[in-house]
Amino acid sequence: MFTGIIEEIGEILAVQRNTASMILTIKAQKILDDIQVGDSVATNGVCLTVVGIAGSSFQADVMHETMRRSSLGKLKIGSRVNLERAMRADGRFGGHMVAGHIDGTGTITDIRKDDNAVWYTIAAEQQILRYIIEKGSIAIDGISLTVAAVSKADFSVSIIPHTLQETTLAGRRTGDLVNLENDMVGKYIEKFLIQETQKNASHIDTNFLAQNGFI
Repeated sequence: MFTGIIEEIGEILAVQRNTASMILTIKAQKILDDIQVGDSVATNGVCLTVVGIAGSSFQADVMHETMRRSSLGKLKIGSRVNLERAMRADGRFGGHMVAGHIDGTGTITDIRKDDNAVWYTIAAEQQILRYIIEKGSIAIDGISLTVAAVSKADFSVSIIPHTLQETTLAGRRTGDLVNLENDMVGKYIEKFLIQETQKNASHIDTNFLAQNGFI
């Protein structure tokens, strides 16, 4: 579990590509203080398992499903990535609940300044937009952000200078792909409601209809 508060920006040192997977070597500093092999690190919002640590870098496997759902496959040597260690049980919850399980990607369609803030508009598929609400939370490349506006085709977030300084967003351009993770609370609520509706519907049979005067 993560919070969406980025701890540092890492740099891709090596990319070992296989048929449908890859191994990333990522330069870091702060997060290496206490991570071990087997720990989880959110990399641009994707939960990856540390498989090796050497000096000022760590390695992580990226499987086929992750390549398919996220933008990690587009990383190359020199790419900058947002990094966050898994949340400690005794730590502060600064963002929102982020699982590190990407729902899909979005495309930045517009970037505009608004005084000291910068607005990013991101187009996404309906299966992602259905869970996005104004003033709700969303993780973009692992960053916990508040949705400022949402339409049928896209949504927008307004970014403060501190977030631009501490994450990779400042280097993003229109046309770039970003990883998106919806607020998991909304998805759980939907599932519970669907199950309850199906449960109630199963109680409606001919006997129920007869007893209640419908037939």
